[in-house]
Amino acid sequence: MTTTTPEAPGGPARERRRPVTPYAQLTAQVQAAGLMQRRTGRYWVRIAATSAAFAAVLTGTVLLRDSWLVLLLAVALAGVLTQFAFLGHDGAHRQIFASHRGNEWAARVFAALLNGLGYGWWMGKHTRHHQAPNKLGTDGDVESGVVSFYPEAAASRRGPLRWFTRHQGWFFLPLLLLEGLNLHAASARSLVSSSRRAKGRWLDVALIATHWSVYLAALVLLLGPGRGAAFFGVHMAAFGVAMGGAFAPNHVGMPVVPREAKVDFIRRQVLTSRNVRGGWFVDLVMGGLNFQVEHHLFPSMPRPNLRRARPFVQRFCAEHGIAYTEEGLLSSYRSIVRYLNEVGLAARHPFSCPLAAQLRA
Repeated sequence: MTTTTPEAPGGPARERRRPVTPYAQLTAQVQAAGLMQRRTGRYWVRIAATSAAFAAVLTGTVLLRDSWLVLLLAVALAGVLTQFAFLGHDGAHRQIFASHRGNEWAARVFAALLNGLGYGWWMGKHTRHHQAPNKLGTDGDVESGVVSFYPEAAASRRGPLRWFTRHQGWFFLPLLLLEGLNLHAASARSLVSSSRRAKGRWLDVALIATHWSVYLAALVLLLGPGRGAAFFGVHMAAFGVAMGGAFAPNHVGMPVVPREAKVDFIRRQVLTSRNVRGGWFVDLVMGGLNFQVEHHLFPSMPRPNLRRARPFVQRFCAEHGIAYTEEGLLSSYRSIVRYLNEVGLAARHPFSCPLAAQLRA
């Protein structure tokens, strides 16, 4: 592409060539297709539908308060609140409204008030993840005290944890039952440890305190201590499965980037991400995160446009020889289990880094 500067006094126009990066070319294509434009109407429909489902669950809980069948509604509540969490994710990425303030308030309401998860905590954690997905030392999602996501971590395990690590793939899905509690604990730790002057900290505290005060009081007053505790346990377990089950296929089992590795932006985002094939049901339960490659390349692209962006990205990756990973939902979970068990073998036999092999290819 050539750009021409205006003609200078007393001389001809000077031409200056500016290199156009491949990513800029891809961005221009999706912009020309209108895929970066807001879909606010679609989001209002989704918000209204999710709110109606939330009201239906609350009504059902009141009607079944004297029956243990109410625990089925704990599962339904987890599903509805997961949908609100996805909307919070979209707001945090500035996908819903044109204004920064509107998106931030939407994210805070959906995350902190309705789910009890700190917006500031999520933004810090998720921003680092998007900057360098699956990179050691940057992306906290690949650092865990329980599951080993890369061979060096597995090799460092000792005692009973060493045995667990060798079989961790089989335990990964059951561990998702605890992910809901883990998310809330991590959010609470962040609020306690963060600076008192951190932007929005006290607003998060107020919204989260309101969430838990209303939620726990409603459980005790409506269901009683015993049934309320059971409802809470089922809800947290189902929420962990719903959230973890949506986020795990995105990057678990994809190449882990060493601390010292330098990878260009497109390969950093594409090679570490996995798309999940499927129709409307997969779109619903994964909150659009099944188009993880497109989401990482264009984080502010509205969720309804990600499917339409997929052909552009696939064609681009094929032209530039970049591996584009896409699997079915069940296949992605099989890949996760297989990968984690292979990582667990590093407790005995380390294996080579798959990212290095892809980059050499």
